[in-house]
Amino acid sequence: MSSLRGSSLLVVKFGGTSLATPERVRRAAARLAALRARGRALVVVVSAAAGTTDRILDWLSELSDGPTDREADRALATGEALSGAFLASALNSRGIPARSLSGAEAGLRARGPFGAGELCRLDPSAIRLTLEAGVLPVVAGFQAALADSGETVTLGRGASDLTAVFLAAHLSAAECHIVTDVDGVYSDDPRRQPAAERYSSLSHENLCEVVHRGARVVHTTAAELARDHRVPLRIYHHHAPADRPGGTTVGHAGFDLDLPVSA
Repeated sequence: MSSLRGSSLLVVKFGGTSLATPERVRRAAARLAALRARGRALVVVVSAAAGTTDRILDWLSELSDGPTDREADRALATGEALSGAFLASALNSRGIPARSLSGAEAGLRARGPFGAGELCRLDPSAIRLTLEAGVLPVVAGFQAALADSGETVTLGRGASDLTAVFLAAHLSAAECHIVTDVDGVYSDDPRRQPAAERYSSLSHENLCEVVHRGARVVHTTAAELARDHRVPLRIYHHHAPADRPGGTTVGHAGFDLDLPVSA
């Protein structure tokens, strides 16, 4: 396992809802600026903005009775790439050097079929060089390059969580944040069950149990990977202030986050 570790390295993943509007992209950039000002080394992972993947699928179905899996994956991967370019642009406008990277450019390698790739390896050189240059890498989630051919492959719906945890594990990050549209992990999906209980902290084992019961806030395979590699997680709402993110901590969430987020 390759390591870029210092105890300050933090992987932050933004879900599609948290990047759904220019205002929310700016808020995400403000959160990252505040973390960076505190001295954190950051690697960012982004999902496609809410609704983007469905729109791409609609276009594919409209244009072809059955697009090839290769072309579908190349089309679908553009959603996360677009989010990465938008967020990197917002960071650069704040005076924070940032560079968007596709999964392939970030060194993520996978095996398996189009539409259901399985991450198998990370070449950390591009991320290392980006960080050493003082530039914040913004990595497109949900995608990688096939290890044997270099073709773009997607990893299945919701797999940007998996990208983030995989990077955190293979970079020996201190923690992985998942910024989403609910304020933590619940006993059930709070969008379907308003009486669901929110957990302030969980063990990795408990998180796996909860997601297997139907809580959808963390991708199942990502939860399992975090457990297997003991990656500490923090899951919280994209509106949460950086000085009081709240949410749910998994495994531990040891460091203080007393810093403001400005719009």
